[in-house]
Formats: sequence, C-alpha cells, structure tokens
Amino acid sequence: MEITQNAQTVLEKRYLMRDENGTPTETIEALFHRVADAIAASDRSHNPKADISKLSQRFFERMTNLEFLPNSPTLMNAGRPLGQLSACFVLPVKDSMEDIFEAIKQAALIHKSGGGTGFSFSRLRPKGSTVNSTGGVASGPVSFMRVFNMATEAVKQGGTRRGANMGLLRIDHPDILEFIDCKKDNNDINNFNISVGITEAFMGAVERDENYELIDPSTKKATGSLSARKIFEKIVEAAWRNGEPGIIFLDRLNRDNVVPTVGEIEATNPCGEQPLLPYESCNLGSINLGRMLRKENGHYTVDWDKLSNVVKDAVHFLDNVIDANRYPLEAIDHTTKQSRKIGLGVMGWADMLLLLGISYSSDEAVALGEKIMGFVTDTGKEASALLAEERGTFPIFNESTLKDGKPMRNATITTIAPTGTLSIIAGSSSGVEPVFAYVYIRNVMDGTEMVETNPILKELLEEKGLYSEALMRKIAKEGSLAHIKEIPAEIRRVFVCAHDISPEYHIKMQAAFQRHTDNAVSKTVNFSHDATMADVRKVYLLAYKMGCKGVTIYRDGSRDGQVLNIGKVNEKKPASESAISQPRPRPRPNVTTGFTERVRIGCGNLYITVNYDENGICEVFTNTGRAGGCPSQSEATARLVSIALRSGLDVDSIIEQLKGIRCPSTIRRADMDATSCPDAISRVIEKVKHLQADGPSPVSKATAQKTQPRWTPPDNSPAIKFCPECGAKIEHEGGCVTCRNCGYSKCG
Repeated sequence: MEITQNAQTVLEKRYLMRDENGTPTETIEALFHRVADAIAASDRSHNPKADISKLSQRFFERMTNLEFLPNSPTLMNAGRPLGQLSACFVLPVKDSMEDIFEAIKQAALIHKSGGGTGFSFSRLRPKGSTVNSTGGVASGPVSFMRVFNMATEAVKQGGTRRGANMGLLRIDHPDILEFIDCKKDNNDINNFNISVGITEAFMGAVERDENYELIDPSTKKATGSLSARKIFEKIVEAAWRNGEPGIIFLDRLNRDNVVPTVGEIEATNPCGEQPLLPYESCNLGSINLGRMLRKENGHYTVDWDKLSNVVKDAVHFLDNVIDANRYPLEAIDHTTKQSRKIGLGVMGWADMLLLLGISYSSDEAVALGEKIMGFVTDTGKEASALLAEERGTFPIFNESTLKDGKPMRNATITTIAPTGTLSIIAGSSSGVEPVFAYVYIRNVMDGTEMVETNPILKELLEEKGLYSEALMRKIAKEGSLAHIKEIPAEIRRVFVCAHDISPEYHIKMQAAFQRHTDNAVSKTVNFSHDATMADVRKVYLLAYKMGCKGVTIYRDGSRDGQVLNIGKVNEKKPASESAISQPRPRPRPNVTTGFTERVRIGCGNLYITVNYDENGICEVFTNTGRAGGCPSQSEATARLVSIALRSGLDVDSIIEQLKGIRCPSTIRRADMDATSCPDAISRVIEKVKHLQADGPSPVSKATAQKTQPRWTPPDNSPAIKFCPECGAKIEHEGGCVTCRNCGYSKCG
C-alpha cells in the first residue's frame, strides 16, 4: 500500500485499534482487512452462499489502492465492538422541556459513539412566549442552543472525537435576529456550526424589497414582519464578519425529499451537505478522482471504465454498511433502514484537473465537473437498481417519489461531503475544493522548518528543471503561484489555489456538481481578507440563482481562531490575537472550600453545595431530600454550571440565566425558598459569591498552588492560527476545519 508519511501518521494516531495502554494492536494493512471483512460479511444476510472472501478482497483493494474510502467512523469502528459506522445524524427538537432534554441525552449518546448531530430549533416557541403549564415564559431557541452546546462540551472532555453540531433556524422564526447574531462572539456556542433556513418566499421578498411575516411555530400565526432585504443584509454582514451563519435553502431540500410522507426535511448534518429526516443517519464514502485517470502518450485522460467499476463497488459497500452498522438509538436504526439512503461522493477533483492541465477557474473545468458527477450518479443508480433486484427495494419505496420508476435499493445515492481526514489518507485534494495552498512550511519540534510541496506541482517543476527549496519558500510566503515570475505562465494558469479563484467560479463549480447530486454539496467559498460585504452578498445571491442547496463562506482572517495564514509560520502574535476562541474547563482542584445549604423546593428539600478555590467558584453539587424531586435534572444543571464556571464564564451571567426559572410544583405556594431547582442553585451561588468576596478562602494560597497549579490555556489552543494538536497550519473546507498534518478536524 502506497501512502504518504502524513497518511501513515494519521492512521496510526486516530484509526488503529489499541490496547489499554494505548499501544496499537493492528497494522495499517490489518485495519483495511478488518473493515473489508466486516462490511463484506453483510452479504450473507441476503445470500447465504455469497463468496465473502472474494468480495472482501475486492473491497480491500479499492481502499488500499486509495480509489475509494468510506467515512471515518466506518474505518475506525467496523469489525470492532462499538460498530457505529455513521458520521452524522439529525435529531428532532420538539417544543417541550421533556423533548428538549431527551434530544440532549440522545445527542450525548451519539457524540459518545463518535457521530455528529444536526438540529432544527425552529419548532421551539419564541423567547418571552407564555408557558401555560408553568405560568412562566419561554427561553427561546438560542438559549437552548447554549444548553446543547455545554452538554457537547461535557461529553467531549472524556472522548477522543469532538462532538460537532449543526444548529438551524427558519428565517421566519420570530427569534431570527437573535439567532443570526448568536455567534457574533467567537467564544459563544462554539460546538455548533449555524445556518439560517431560507425559503423561496423570503428570497422573493428580498428581490422585491418587501416585508415578510414572522410565524410563531406554536400557534402558526404571524407575530409581525421584517424587511426581507434588511434581514438578508444582516446575514451577509454576519457571514462576512466570521463566516457564520451559512444559509440553507429549505424548500429545495424538500423539493428533492424522496419520502415526503415520512416527514419534512428541516435540518442537515454539521457540514451542510446531507439533508436528513429526523432520526436518519448518513452513510458516506468518497471516490478519489485523482486515481480515475489513465496516461496515454504522455497525457492523462479520464478512465471511464475504471470509474464505473469503482462506483458499482462503492454502492455495494455503502449498502452493506447500513446492515453492518450498530446504531446508537433504535429509532435511528429503524428510520435509516426504511429509506436506506447512501451518500457516495468524490475527492481529488482538484488533482484530476491539475493532471489534465485544466484550470479550476475555467468553464472547461465546470463542464467536466458536471459530466463527472452525472456519470457517478447515473452509474450509482444503475448499481442500486441491480441490488434491488437481488435484495429488494428500500422498505418505503412504494410511498416514495421514485415509485413509478425503476425499483431502487437506496432512496438517495450521491452526496459530496468534506473529506478532510480521508483526503489526507488518500493523499488527495479534498472533496470538490480547489487546492488551498501548494507549499506549506511546517514547524518541526526542534524549531526547524520543513518545506512541503504539492506532489503534482513538485513533479512538474522537477521535470522542467525549475524546482528549488528557495522557490518553494517564495511560493509559501506569497501563498500563491499567481505572481511568481520564475514559473511559466501556463503552469500558473493551471495551478490556481483557493484565493486565486473568483467567487463566481467557486459557486459555478458547486452548482455544476449539485445538478447531478441527490443530496447536497459541501463546499466553502474562501475569500481573501480584503473581500467586502458586497462580495459575500454576490455569492449568496449567485448560489440562490444557480440552484445550490446552501452555501458556506469564509473570509481569511475573520476569526481569532482561524485557519491557515499561508505565508506566516513562526511570527509571534500579540496577546489580543491569541485569545482563546473555545473555553476549556480548567481541571478540578484537589482541595476546595465551600458551603452547603438546604433549600425548600416544591417537592421537598434540595441540598446545594457550592465550592471555590483561589481562582473563584469552581463547582456545584446537588442532593435531594427523602421527598424525591428531580435529581437527574438538578444534577445535570449542576454539572453544566460547574463546567461553565471552570471555563471562565462570568458568575453573574450564570446566575442571571438560572434565576427566576419556575417549576409547577412551586406555583402559588408561599413557603418556598425558590421558584425551582435552577433558581435555588442560582441563589446559593450568589450567596457564596458575596461570602467569598468578603474574605480569602480558608484554603491557603500555598496549599492551593501545591495541589493544583493555576490553569493556563495550552500554547496550541484552537484560538491561534494553527492546529491545537500538532501546531501545523489548518484550513477551512466544506464547512469544516481540518489539519492536513495530523488529521485534526473540528467536525470530528
């Protein structure tokens, strides 16, 4: 198996099985045998006489030849006890406290298994609405997003993969203004990507400069109206500021919903490319287009026969994944198997163009992209139809929009996902993105620097006698080949990077692939730092007019914690530029001081302990009396509050969020000390805050320092412009952040 050093590092660090001491217990080759065997074994459930060993060998060769790779959870978990093979899920968030916290629990189980989650918060009643059951007022979608965010943070602390979320709100929700600005502070709600769900009616109102109505989801009645154009401009401004929110065209997702009788598509996975019904999962894999070429007389051409064969094997593989998968929830198992959706995509598109000598920024590239994806989808549907003859259609085929056509095994076939870590393993460019940078300078642990050059460019320059390390360093400093006069104009024309490409061609390429993709296309339009809001507006309008299902943009340098700044490696940054973009809880001290208070609540007594150390209040514990109460709810609140306190959140803001929450058991009772368990917790925290302010902690400073040094953020915090795990540069692609050195990904 021919893989790069980076690929070997990523596989050894993130994918191989390990013993209790963290020592790898399998080789890279054994990993691919494990996956191939586990997925091929699903054939037995359809044909007891199936030649499993032959099929396994074929799957193994596709993967080790780097022609096709399934998504990361399949590589990590196939043939292992966990057995969870899906990357992402969509969970419903209904408008009741019980349903909201049930969704949080389900999300925690998914994150624990290594998956990401998408949510629409559009069903939640607006902030300030009356809650008839309690006499209180609703907190609103954004407030509950913060609860989901903190729960994700809690699960993430004990895991090896980050829990990624997508939060979506309809444009006509009364809280849309608060939602658009909810990530204005880069430190806020940082375990979520967010997108606004745009309707065709809204976009029509934008074009006509009209008002549009806001609809209360609980009553379905209009609560007011806003200027569509002003709201659109607000979305544009927010995206220009720090890349969020993105936009998703909801009506287009549901136009292509093949099983509308099951439900409405209201959300996507965290990267925006897989629209899913509630409790559906995505089962993804990607074909490496850079390997779908043949060389004749010194020139590359597309090998259509090879591409056809790989597509057929990939569809077979992904259909088997659905049966081999051990889903984290029974509802997900059932819903996924009803439609049997798969998402076959591509990576290495930019590599294919480079080898063919075609500029990404050209109509020729756009036309070829449409042709390639049309071929992949058509061939994939043929393969699914053949599987349907052998195995039967997906169970709800007869109530789908496909019922009058050829019987199909899978409701959808194609999706284009971001392939950050997979493309590192494959040694390819990511998804349908252009190359972000052709030359990197990587810092090594001893302080020296290594020049890393795109292998296609390096081979070409060596062939022409132009390669030198000095020239590569010049390219790295410039960030592009565009103005490097030492390189021939023809090479500069073809070897364009993300920032060389006009926004129009970014969208043209996305639209070309979207026209032949069942689900959606994940792509980021990367802008230079000096791009204007007018540039962003143009991209959003162009994406709408060209039939895209959504769009994500990123302006270089628009976040403190950003991505790649191509030409600057060792430069020291001022303290203000290295602020933490994601709060991390400091470790719990070994010694704390605190108070325990008994508080009367509606269902008995609640005992609340609030502890602090030299750095301030750091934890809260609760215990209920014999009368019962809601121990799980109060414990969950205490845990989230503890994490928030140790993450440095302002105590007063926590108190403000909890104070005044009402519980039905306290209504119209005069002898209560608090209106609810959260309200009681806030009152004790406030009391301890004032007591602590009156004098020093009985824990001496010397003791505290001896048992637990004061916490400071790690040097490689995600807030700086390099990977938080290895210190290499990272980049935005397909709505995700990826380190191409060690495989770190914000999206998991």
